[in-house]
Amino acid sequence: MNFMTVMLLEQQTPNGGAMMWIFLIAMFVIMYFFMIRPQNKKQKEIANFRKSLQVNQKVITAGGIHGVIKEINDSDVILEISQSPNVRIRIDKNSIFAAAADAAATGNSAK
Repeated sequence: MNFMTVMLLEQQTPNGGAMMWIFLIAMFVIMYFFMIRPQNKKQKEIANFRKSLQVNQKVITAGGIHGVIKEINDSDVILEISQSPNVRIRIDKNSIFAAAADAAATGNSAK
C-alpha cells in the first residue's frame, strides 16, 4: 500500500457512514415539508376549484381574460367576455386561473 491509502484509512471514522445517511434523510424531510408538501396542497386546491365551477361564476383565465361562465362541458368552458350578448369564447378548464373576486382581493387582477 502506498502512503496516501494509509492516510485515508486512518481518517475514516466508524460512524461516518451513519452520519451521512442521517444528514441525507434530514435534508429530504426538510425539502418535503418546505417544498413538496405545500406544492401538492396548492395543486389540490386548484383541482377542487376547477371541479366546483358553476354557471354564472366570474373567473379569470391563465391569459388574464375576465369572464362569466355560461356553459360547462367535460374538458372546456364557454365564457362570456363582454356585456354584449354572444361575445363568447371556448377555453380549456385547465386554463381557468381563479375566481375574479378572489384575484381582486389578492391583487392579482389586471387593471
